[in-house]
Amino acid sequence: MYPFSLRLILINLLTFELSIPGGLIFLINYKRKKMSNLRNSVRLMGFLGNDPEVKTISEKKKVANVSIATNDSYRNDKGEKVEETQWHNLVLWDRLASLAESYLHKGSEITVEGKLTSRSYTDKEGVKRYVTEIVVSDLQMQSKKSQS
Repeated sequence: MYPFSLRLILINLLTFELSIPGGLIFLINYKRKKMSNLRNSVRLMGFLGNDPEVKTISEKKKVANVSIATNDSYRNDKGEKVEETQWHNLVLWDRLASLAESYLHKGSEITVEGKLTSRSYTDKEGVKRYVTEIVVSDLQMQSKKSQS
């Protein structure tokens, strides 16, 4: 039916060999992330809403808190474009806190990966408050620090 045939050989679980008569051979790498790595995994790209608040806990421990805004848009039933902004609280520890302190500022565009955590605390008025945060494990800066 076709003037050529394809042969697909499984080399191992991550590499395939695709052979086409005439001598062309392609090796295809397939990286599959384990499903267990996807548990409690968050990736966000957004803009910082404020400068990072950095606290030094001890000589070797730092923590930075910052919020980022993510934007989404869609068309409603009337065909009008609707834009929504969500705010997310980020917590960066140690090396990432130092990077945030040195290079991040309000308006910086960043991409983060981390895990979702929830905690509660009692405020000054005695009211119990609940907070959901992302503890960042990986950070990419999308824009350069501006000269001020």
